[in-house]
Amino acid sequence: MSAEDPGNGIEVRDAVSAPDAEGRPVRATRRFPLFTRDTARPEGGGRAASKDAPAPARQWPVLAVLGTVALGLLVTALDAFRVGTLLIGLALLGGAVLRWLLPGVGMLAVRSRFTDIATYGVLGLAIVLLALMAQPDPWLEIPFLKDTLHFTLEN
Repeated sequence: MSAEDPGNGIEVRDAVSAPDAEGRPVRATRRFPLFTRDTARPEGGGRAASKDAPAPARQWPVLAVLGTVALGLLVTALDAFRVGTLLIGLALLGGAVLRWLLPGVGMLAVRSRFTDIATYGVLGLAIVLLALMAQPDPWLEIPFLKDTLHFTLEN
C-alpha cells in the first residue's frame, strides 16, 4: 500500500518508515504497523543511574528488591517463617513504590508502569496478609473469614 505525499513528493510505503524533511522516519498515522520489527522497551526501563556508573549502581532498584527478598528467604530458612515472609512481601511492595516514584528503574520495569505497580502491589499485599494470618497464633484475624471457611466446608 503506497501513497504519494503531495507536500514533499515522498512516497509513503508504511506508517513507520515515512521520512521527514531531514530523512528521519516519522509515523504518518497512529495505527500500528502490520509487522513489528522490534520490541518496545517498557516505560521507565532506562538506566536508574548514569551510563558512567558501574552496572550494579545502574540497577540499584532491582538489586534492592532482590536483596530484600533474599534476606527474607534466609530469615525464613532460619526458622523465622512469619518475619521472613513479611520481608518478602514488603520487598514486593517496595518494588511497587519504586516503580511508581522513579522515572527510570532499570530492570525493575518489566511491562507498563501500571502493570508493574499492580503486579508488585497485589502480590506483595497478598504475601504480607498471608504472613500475618499464618497459623499458629496469627497476628491478624479476620472475623468473617473463619465463618466463611466453615460455611464452605460444612456443605
